[in-house]
Amino acid sequence: MPLWLIPLLYIGTTLVAGIVLPRLEAAYLADYSHTVAVASAQAFFSAVSSGIMALTGIVFAITIVMIQFSAVAYSPRVVAMFAGRRIMFHAMGVFIATFTYSLAALVWTDRGGTGTVPLFSSMLVFVLLCISLLLFAYLIQSVGDLQINNVLEEIGTKGRSVIRTMFRRLPVDAQCEPDIDLRPTFEPGSTTQTLTYSGRPQSIARLDIAGLVRIAQQAGAVIEMTCAVGDTLVEDCTVLRLHKATRPIPEAQLLRCIHLSKERTFEQDPKYAIRLLVDIAIRALSPAVNDPTTAVQALDQVEDLLRRLGRSELDAGRAHDAAGTLRLVFPMPTWDDYLALSFDEIRQFGTISIQVVRRMRAALTGLASTVTLPSRQQSILNYRSHLDHKVEYSDFDTQDRASAMREDQQGLGLSRGLPPDDHQEDT
Repeated sequence: MPLWLIPLLYIGTTLVAGIVLPRLEAAYLADYSHTVAVASAQAFFSAVSSGIMALTGIVFAITIVMIQFSAVAYSPRVVAMFAGRRIMFHAMGVFIATFTYSLAALVWTDRGGTGTVPLFSSMLVFVLLCISLLLFAYLIQSVGDLQINNVLEEIGTKGRSVIRTMFRRLPVDAQCEPDIDLRPTFEPGSTTQTLTYSGRPQSIARLDIAGLVRIAQQAGAVIEMTCAVGDTLVEDCTVLRLHKATRPIPEAQLLRCIHLSKERTFEQDPKYAIRLLVDIAIRALSPAVNDPTTAVQALDQVEDLLRRLGRSELDAGRAHDAAGTLRLVFPMPTWDDYLALSFDEIRQFGTISIQVVRRMRAALTGLASTVTLPSRQQSILNYRSHLDHKVEYSDFDTQDRASAMREDQQGLGLSRGLPPDDHQEDT
């Protein structure tokens, strides 16, 4: 459901209720009444209707300001996580419903000079007012979710959820990827059909892998996806190719298996959580902000995600039918891709900060001790050597260079490792 439709449904429902319910109450429940004076009821309904609109303006003005601040302070892509929350639009709908129905109750108070106040409509307005105040308290509390710790935790939680859903854990004693030597080599063969994209730029949010495999099996073909989840499709770009197909497949049928969105989503894309964390880290490292502690906090979440990926069976980007025949090939990141995405930009912008270098070195050492596959361990050690080489030729003086080579989970505060030269001198 589009988000803008949520408050619209509240408005429509409340308008119908404001027309129908007071009439039903007057026709069948007229004997039920209370002792509230007409003037008092009118004052109550007027205060609720006027006050709730003022409250709506204040709440959403504060929320928009905080979201815009977050876009500047953290990353514009983080805004979508909070601006697109359904609770915001439900709250707007409840506020409008309270305003609208209180006006309806006001209209039916002392209608025709009867001197009566609709009992059940008054109760309904009171209930809506209580719900509105609870939602107001919740929205004010949710503004605190825009604090950096909560933002990083939210992104990390989404990343962990995607990893848990997409990948299986490797056995504790695994020394190589399962069946890595048994995977058949993909030989494209003749290209029988090519699907190109036409339209405004959109990102691939999700692939219906089972649907694509089924389509390929029916046509006796192999589908080769040339775009991965998270890629942006632009005019005339090649989306996929069909090889060895016995019959053409309608493009609409293929496109139904490729779910598009205006922007990247977390679904089927564990890279996106890392991308957002790195964005926050490098923005914090810019000279205009100069906040390496935020970068260190982002690295906490990045390391956690990498540890989970390092203990997982990463997808090879191939799918087979029930008979074991290869039907779908799609791009998937390797361990080295995840490693580069996590650390390359932070290393480039963060080697001027001793705090960030120490935290990165601690993260790489921790990863090397956690992963079990020798190939992944070697990639981590190679990356750590690259980081050390970068520090060695940095603008640090001798003492700062020695300090940067120490591993520190907090960045600055608790050294856990000594550089080789210092260790030898102490010995």
